[in-house]
Amino acid sequence: MYRQRPSRLDGAVVWTRTLHEHGHDGPAHPVLPDGCMDLLWNGERLLVAGPDTAAHTPDGGAGTLWAGLRFPPGAAPAFFGVPAHELRDKRVELADLWGAATARGLAGRVGDAAGPAAGLEAVALARAAQAPPPDPLLARVAGHLGAGGTVAAAAEAAGLGARQLHRRSLDAFGYGPKTLARILRLQRALTLVRAGVPYAEAALAAGCADQAHLAREMRSLTGTTLSSYAASAKRETPMPSGSSTTA
Repeated sequence: MYRQRPSRLDGAVVWTRTLHEHGHDGPAHPVLPDGCMDLLWNGERLLVAGPDTAAHTPDGGAGTLWAGLRFPPGAAPAFFGVPAHELRDKRVELADLWGAATARGLAGRVGDAAGPAAGLEAVALARAAQAPPPDPLLARVAGHLGAGGTVAAAAEAAGLGARQLHRRSLDAFGYGPKTLARILRLQRALTLVRAGVPYAEAALAAGCADQAHLAREMRSLTGTTLSSYAASAKRETPMPSGSSTTA
């Protein structure tokens, strides 16, 4: 079971997820690449999820509760103080980034809160007030690509050359702008698929050439198929990036 709501931290999403029994009604719904990074709570300690380039299945047995705060694309590196590409495809202890004492104190605050999601949000709001702001140009790039714009147009809108955009994208998103554009296009398509839109229509609406193009992107970026994803999505509410669904 998955629930989420918009966070009071600008552009972020607060979520909770309770894992079902693996194998009882199929494998757990995978977390797919979305250009985002998360601050995670697993009931005992705080972790950081870096930007993914493949599907990730959450750890834990049936009944395991995870909570998280998902930052919008490009916003997390300034908060964590680490370039996104250094955390690509990783789940690391927050203690490895901020030190054991700090992480232990923050974990205690989350554990003592009325709920883990509320505790995470309070911790994030307090830390964000002390952190430098995200790169506004890269936020503009993410917004442009998320709306279906081209990489060339995003670079022009941000006033960046191709090499400069690629370098800053690695720091902000964990991968280059072309990869981010593909991931965000796939997420647009999957949002439609979860809403019941036929694959072919979802592909065209998201900016793919046709259904076959979408199927290839799904396999390339996630290692799974549209039909497998749709089947698992029926069992559990998925984790779209930036959705405004309220818990």
